[in-house]
Amino acid sequence: MTDVNKEHISIKVKTQYLADHPAGRDEKYAFVYFISITNNGPHSVQLLNRYWLITDGNGKTTEVSGAGVVGEQPHIKPGQTHHYNSGAILDTPVGSMQGFYEMQRPDSSLFQAPIPLFSLAVPTLVN
Repeated sequence: MTDVNKEHISIKVKTQYLADHPAGRDEKYAFVYFISITNNGPHSVQLLNRYWLITDGNGKTTEVSGAGVVGEQPHIKPGQTHHYNSGAILDTPVGSMQGFYEMQRPDSSLFQAPIPLFSLAVPTLVN
């Protein structure tokens, strides 16, 4: 977690349940998540890779990793925010996600920007 403070990267997440998604016909639950990555530091960074740990309500975990986000490896200048959205399909109506982005500094060194744990939940099931 110290990398977030040291590197001045802020990650915010909003989620939404997709009630009308076709996955619902297969007794699965589809969610979209909206990510904002803000560079509050003095130097540009580039997002190279992502890692996700997705956990459903039964404790089943799935790991997802790969280059960039939605096909991009954005450069984020000081003071700028990169926005994107993607999705996850769970076998249960509740679950969670967490992970990190592998970022590159101008000197080509790498660091991890942790993505804080967030919930995925069908709104009618959660008070």
